[in-house]
Amino acid sequence: MNGRNRTQHREDALLVLADGTRFEGEAVGAVPEGGVTTGEAVFNTVLSGYQEVLTDPSYAGQVIAFTYPHIGNYGVNPTDDEAVRPHCRGMIVRSLTDRPSSWRSTESLESFLVRFSIAGITGIDTRRLTRHLRDHGAMPCAFGTAGEAELVAAAAAAVPTDGQDLVSTVTTAESYRRGHGPYRVVAYDFGIKEAMLRQLGELATITVVPASTPADQVLGLEPDGVFLSNGPGDPAALPAIIDEIRALASDGTVPVFGICLGHQLLSSALGATTYKLPFGHHGGNHPVQRLSTGRVEITSQNHNYAVAEGSLTSAEVTHVNLNDGVIEGIASRHSPVFSVQYHPEAGPGPHDARYLFEEFRLLMDATGARRRTGANG
Repeated sequence: MNGRNRTQHREDALLVLADGTRFEGEAVGAVPEGGVTTGEAVFNTVLSGYQEVLTDPSYAGQVIAFTYPHIGNYGVNPTDDEAVRPHCRGMIVRSLTDRPSSWRSTESLESFLVRFSIAGITGIDTRRLTRHLRDHGAMPCAFGTAGEAELVAAAAAAVPTDGQDLVSTVTTAESYRRGHGPYRVVAYDFGIKEAMLRQLGELATITVVPASTPADQVLGLEPDGVFLSNGPGDPAALPAIIDEIRALASDGTVPVFGICLGHQLLSSALGATTYKLPFGHHGGNHPVQRLSTGRVEITSQNHNYAVAEGSLTSAEVTHVNLNDGVIEGIASRHSPVFSVQYHPEAGPGPHDARYLFEEFRLLMDATGARRRTGANG
């Protein structure tokens, strides 16, 4: 049988936020030594796709609270993994399904958590928790089976993602190849998702490189385009990476396409500043307007940091979030580079913004033709 038997007892657990707010629940998943798990608590509003969320490397350092009340209904399967293992610190849910029902399921969500040593807590009033994080902002937390005093102390000592280089904890150690398309793309792995590699792989043969790869080494591979992936943490904590992206953008001969953290890093390379949102954008239903057409796209998002309005001097804003006006896309005025804050590749969706990969292809076509013309001239 997948998962726990419905009559099996779960150990009492407690969730404590850094401001001392407490929530009672029950322990699920792996139980860490000492019975304490810490991380930055954020909430995600997706109705489905919990496996894609849990395995997204962008959640490194964070504990994910799902607002949808029933999680685990359809189990998990290897196809939906966005990385070889989850990088999040833990999971918070209202109700964890004991017996998943789906023809695609190969194991229960709880056994998946146990297999990867990820702790969780269920029975939490996630509506109250979400309202608290919405009003007071994402904050560190501690949860587990340890005593209340120990959890309160752990929550107070836990650190947020501010100023942390979390990319170095999730990036690949060595380059590797993916895809089968006719173009050549070098993809920086800041925490790259499998869904991104699938989309790019239809266009190009991809060389995925570590986050610290120098720009001249990337250009030495003679790519048709460079891709900047998603990833976790504070972009301001990555000045060396920003310098390399600045070199790529200023080269002006190779198109650059960034998503999520890649968008923040590219914007920073173009002179922008970034800041931390109060509780971030984490969900699958954020409305974004494409300014050139007025068209509204429903998008998947996962970011705690954003590009500051008015700080871009060498690029134009191409997309904005209709909920709060956050910059969602930019394009350079001088080089063939562009980026978006949201996730056009998102699995299971929405897919409104998949056209951006075609925009990247068209840009590679155009700049490739110019390079060939210049060489022949």
